[in-house]
Amino acid sequence: MIEGKRILVVEDEFIVAAMLCDTLEDHGAQPLGPVGRASDGLEMIAAGGIDAAVLDWNLAGESGAPLAEALSAQGIPFVIATGYGSVEPPFEDRPILGKPYVSAHLIEKLTGLFPV
Repeated sequence: MIEGKRILVVEDEFIVAAMLCDTLEDHGAQPLGPVGRASDGLEMIAAGGIDAAVLDWNLAGESGAPLAEALSAQGIPFVIATGYGSVEPPFEDRPILGKPYVSAHLIEKLTGLFPV
């Protein structure tokens, strides 16, 4: 369950980010952001208070790798969102959410981040 979880949304396309936030709210989570730039995401991660994240791997041409490194360093679980099907090491073993998003897949991937 993701109810009550604070989930950072890192997505550079506003319409997609808005849909993600709506889906999270519909399932009782509290979306943080959305943020569309790596620098903004790094600031939010540094500020703390995040239970998990949905991380777009390509932010207007910038790699999501620095964000993934920051999340990993703080022990924050995350799902990588990409239309490319895979990501480079060392993050290839993280849960991947394919684009275009399917709300049920998003919730399934996020729920999997929190052991029962």
